Amino acid sequence: MLASAAIAAAAVTLSAGTASAETTLKLSHYLPPVHGIHTDFIVPWTEQVTECTNGEVQFEIFPGGTQLGNVAKQQEQVLAGVVDIAHGLHGIPRGRFPRTSLIELPFLTEDAGAASETLWELYPEYLAPEYRGMKVLALHAHNGGLIHTANTKVETMEDMEGLRLRTPSPAVSQMLTALGATPQGLPPGEVYENIQKNVIDGTVFPWDPVKSFGLNEVLNYHLEAGAYTVPFFFVMNERKFDSLPENAQSCIDEASGEALVSKFGGWWDKWDAAGRQEAVEAGHTITELTEEERQRWREALQPVTESYIAEVGQQVDNAQEIYDAMRETLAKKEQ
Repeated sequence: MLASAAIAAAAVTLSAGTASAETTLKLSHYLPPVHGIHTDFIVPWTEQVTECTNGEVQFEIFPGGTQLGNVAKQQEQVLAGVVDIAHGLHGIPRGRFPRTSLIELPFLTEDAGAASETLWELYPEYLAPEYRGMKVLALHAHNGGLIHTANTKVETMEDMEGLRLRTPSPAVSQMLTALGATPQGLPPGEVYENIQKNVIDGTVFPWDPVKSFGLNEVLNYHLEAGAYTVPFFFVMNERKFDSLPENAQSCIDEASGEALVSKFGGWWDKWDAAGRQEAVEAGHTITELTEEERQRWREALQPVTESYIAEVGQQVDNAQEIYDAMRETLAKKEQ
């Protein structure tokens, strides 16, 4: 695991911007500065905007491990103007994005590219009310998540019984409970220590964070279930955006939106491949659900889907309509 001091030092090294910039925007996210979100996405995005504005807009980046890198505070920091831009995880804290969270339901998709493009396509009509006060620069999701365990090989639903697994969101928690596991809500950065101390038996993640958080050191078994995905936001304080010169606004728009969202599928494939390869080299056991077992999981999880849509429907009038739109849009994009 990377020490907090090393992360903070890297943040200083990798931050873009100078004190003499006409406008310096603060940008935060919760991942370590070695993560692809930082190296392939955040830093190049800031460089693109800075170049486009001829240096009039600069950035100071605060990744995970810094004072502004708390995963649970990304949205509130943007709304409060503590930072100008943030990249965060929709499910932490829970319950803030019920519409968007429908993408997490079991076996809806395991394709990061299709999921990301679907979120962006549906955002204007279906998801926008959840982002008041924020300029949405991108929405995206990761590839289908796996079940990773330290000491228990999981191949069937019965193998899940009683396992204490870290969960990223309410929808995934309900899925795990239906499969017999005991979900444990934890920020990604706390998973390593809790597995090491036997507080939890494992976690659900795509391959990528297994590498970026050093989890292959404490894991031994990986089930490529592809049973869920999790969405992320990249947002800006709306008042701050509106206060910028027109040229700066245009440069931010040019670097964001559909042009940015279209990159996430390829990025996640790259990041996941590195995590999987590390597990292979470590000699870990990697298994896949058989088609028969996958069908068992689908049938067992159908009530979870129905229950969660009904739960979201208590807050959102058209929850079923949104879910159906997601399913139809994903089907077209995954062809």
